[in-house]
Amino acid sequence: MLAKRIQPMAFQARRLYVELMFQVMGRALQAVSEVDETVQQEAIALPEGFLFEMMVMPNGSSLIVEHTGNGRFHYHGSTAPRPVDLSIQFKHIAHAFMVLSFQEKTSVAFANDRMLVDGDISYAIRMTRVLNRLEAFILPKLIAKRAVKEYPANLHLPEKLISAARIYLKVATNFVETVRA
Repeated sequence: MLAKRIQPMAFQARRLYVELMFQVMGRALQAVSEVDETVQQEAIALPEGFLFEMMVMPNGSSLIVEHTGNGRFHYHGSTAPRPVDLSIQFKHIAHAFMVLSFQEKTSVAFANDRMLVDGDISYAIRMTRVLNRLEAFILPKLIAKRAVKEYPANLHLPEKLISAARIYLKVATNFVETVRA
């Protein structure tokens, strides 16, 4: 009886967590593209105007990011201004929660058929590398090692701390600007 009451609350909590993480990730993708040269080099190969979406199927939470040129991203929230070029879709909210709570690596989730890629696979790999780089910066090393396929060997503590601080500052500023608007 108690389990039947708790189950909907747990589902709602997961849904809210995934929605919040998508908002943070979208803003953080925009911020890391302004801060990190490696991310800019990865993103510069994407066509200008390229729209990337990460979502939960069928009509769940999502994030939309656009490549605006020069390796920079712009976060659009959950609404795309036009059809997306690449969509990475979690098949269920539980799968998204596992990845976004860093219990399962993105590569493992894909290998276990918990995600779909709709679009050019080379762009998906490029965006996954960008997301891995972002996670390496903003997460503690112990957690980042669980979240990314391979933690960057050349990412040292001073660079990590300075970059993470700049990313978090830009994310917080973006949140404040959104609230004010």
